[in-house]
This record gives sequence, structure tokens and C-alpha cells, in this order.
Amino acid sequence: MLIEVSVTNYRSIHTTQTFSLMKSSGDELVDSNSFVIDAPSRFELLRSSAIYGPNASGKSNFLLALRTLQRIVLESSTARQHGDPLPVVPFRLCPKSRLQPSEFEVTFLVENVRYQYGFSATASRIHDEWLLAYPKGRAQRWFNRSWNDDKQCHEWELGSNLLGEKQLWQKSTRDNALFLSTAVQLNSKQLKPLFDWFKSTLRMAGIGGWGPEFSASLCEKEDKPRVMGFLHAADLQIDDVLVEAQAFDVNQLPEDIPESLRVVIADELKDKHRFEIKTVHKDSEGKPVIFNFDDESEGTQKLFSFAGPWLDALKNGYVLFIDELHDNLHPLLVRYLVELFHNSETNPKNAQLIFTTHETSILNQDVFRRDQIWFCEKNAAQSSQIYPLTDFSPRKSRENLELAYLSGRYGALPFIKKMKSKS
Repeated sequence: MLIEVSVTNYRSIHTTQTFSLMKSSGDELVDSNSFVIDAPSRFELLRSSAIYGPNASGKSNFLLALRTLQRIVLESSTARQHGDPLPVVPFRLCPKSRLQPSEFEVTFLVENVRYQYGFSATASRIHDEWLLAYPKGRAQRWFNRSWNDDKQCHEWELGSNLLGEKQLWQKSTRDNALFLSTAVQLNSKQLKPLFDWFKSTLRMAGIGGWGPEFSASLCEKEDKPRVMGFLHAADLQIDDVLVEAQAFDVNQLPEDIPESLRVVIADELKDKHRFEIKTVHKDSEGKPVIFNFDDESEGTQKLFSFAGPWLDALKNGYVLFIDELHDNLHPLLVRYLVELFHNSETNPKNAQLIFTTHETSILNQDVFRRDQIWFCEKNAAQSSQIYPLTDFSPRKSRENLELAYLSGRYGALPFIKKMKSKS
């Protein structure tokens, strides 16, 4: 489960911005929209959160920061070689920040133990990296590395609670690689659950969501009834989905591709499948009519593509980040997707959903607790600021959140000016 994320000096984010899924003291929608983990310490967490703000405010950059953190964790020790640049971009509108590292920190629960992990990095190296664990409710510093600019080397602190071949892992960690990733690659059993959280539990999707392949693959298995139930509940009037898996055929590649590249592509895709997807509707006489998937509306295609990842997240308790969830979806479908997370029957393992959106019809206290709403806007220095609705102390169950937001009470609105015509 995700508890908190902090980002500093990354793209449009200059000063440290912290986003939290900790439940506040309010008791509204407590049974549906929040849950409790009784670890060594008690955690009351939220099942979802929505982030509002104008275009170019930095909402996507916040999600991109988390994707970058995940990518560096998963790739730094294997996909990168010595000297390969790291995918970090500092805040560029301040001369000092352009020379400073970007910083990322995430606090999360794995097997009911809280971990606080983070690092700072420039494109050329990891500067600092740290991990605190709370297996008994009190902090244990498992490791810390800090870049000493004068000595041009890292200074290390490897805690006694970290088990395994620590010295080997330290010596094997390149300047542009994470110690966490390197240690797991070298068989650290103690750190592997943390690495696996980034690999499997944390799920990221951009504006386009996902392709339809995963949903199609579920329709080949025993999960097809769940996919159809998802589609029927969304009232898409699709009676069936027909899926045919087709193995990759190297002869489908363009003829002008060099043979050496053709061999590489063929080897990479030899075990991959593409799916031919067809939908079935009933005509006025109740007879089935088959449609190509591309004949369906963009919204229908998107919702089908969401079905697999959505059901997978709910089934396994994943943490799902979606950019612009409303894109190509009716407001009631957006509400339907969100409320699947707010239901203990459909979300038995407390999966979490965090999404950006412009859809204000769900910005009300029948759908969300007040601590589930966040805003993003840029200040006078063009730096993104992320802040919760609870900063404004809206009245419980009484305040019209949508109207208050659109009237400018909470900020995070575009400043639209009258366009001047040139004479």
C-alpha cells in the first residue's frame, strides 16, 4: 500500500511537494473509501485520490516523477551501463536548481511493514540513497549513501539490520545505479520484497491508458466472465468478445528492414502474440452481429482496455496511477471506475487508485471524502504546487465542492484572458 510520495526539483516541480494517502480525522465514507492496516503501527489509508488542476499545471509531471522513480529502481543495475545517463530533468527555470539533483521519496507498506525509501540523482549519478524500515514500529536505518563532492565519492552507512553480503553489494554499485537494485540483482532476499513492490504492485498509465492486449488475454482464460461483467455493468451493450491469438510472423515486417535488424526483432517477439479482437452485438431480432474492435467508439475501446488492468489491480491489491482518467469517458463511467475501488466487495485487498482529471461532476462529497481531493497549480515562479482540499476546511456534507472549485475558491484553475486581435 502507498502512504506518501515526495518529489523535489523535477521538471516543473521546484520545491518539495508531498502527496499523502493517509486518512484524516473525518468520519465520512470511512467504511467505503478508507481502510485500516494493523501493522506494528496502525495505518488508516485512503483507497483513492483525485488530483485537479489546469492544463500545464504539473499534474502529469507529478505522475511522471513517480514513473521515473520506478524506472530507475527497475533499470539502473541491469539496463544501464557505466556512464549511461539517468532519466532525470531538474527544474530549469532557476539557475541554481539546474545544477542540483532531483529527489524522490516514497513511503509504503509491504507485508504490513512500513518502508521509507528515496534517492536523489542527476543525469550523471545517484547522489544520495536511503532506506528506513519500521518492522517493529521504530525506525531502522538499513542503508544510506551520500555523495561527497570534495572527495568525489560516496560515503556509506550500512545498518546492522540489513542482512547479507553488504560489502559486495556496495562495491558492485555503480555511480549511476541504485544500491537497492544492485543488492536485489545480487540475491538480497531481504530487499527483494521492496524491489517487487516497485515492479509489480506499483502500476502506471498515461493519458492513453493501456492497449487492449491484456484485457484480450484475460478473455482467453477463466477471467472472461469478469471482463464481461465489467463491460455489462458499464452498459456498453456488448454481448460477447471474441479473441483470437496470433503468433508474431516475421514475414509481416517491411521488406526494406535490414536482415540484421529483422533477426533481432524476430528474436525479441518470437514468444509474443497479437490479438484479433471482435465484439458481438445483438440486432433488432436478437441475432448476433460481429464487429471489428476498431469499429467501436474510442470510449468503448478505452473502457475495454481498462477492464483487464482494473480487474487485475482490484484482485491483487495494486496501486494504480492514471493520468487524465476522464479522457474519452462519460462522467458516469468515470464514477463507475472510481467506485469499484470504494467497495469492499469489488476491492477486497484494498487496491489504491490515484488519478488526475478535469471531470468535476465527481467532485462531490457523495463520491469522495474531503481528504481524497488534491489540487495542482503553478505559482508566480512557474513551479508546480500540490495541495489538498483539506487546507480549505470545507464544510462536511454541506459544501458544494464542484461549484466552489469552479468559482475559484480552491485555486488550480486556468486564467483565461480575452484574446486581443491585431489591427
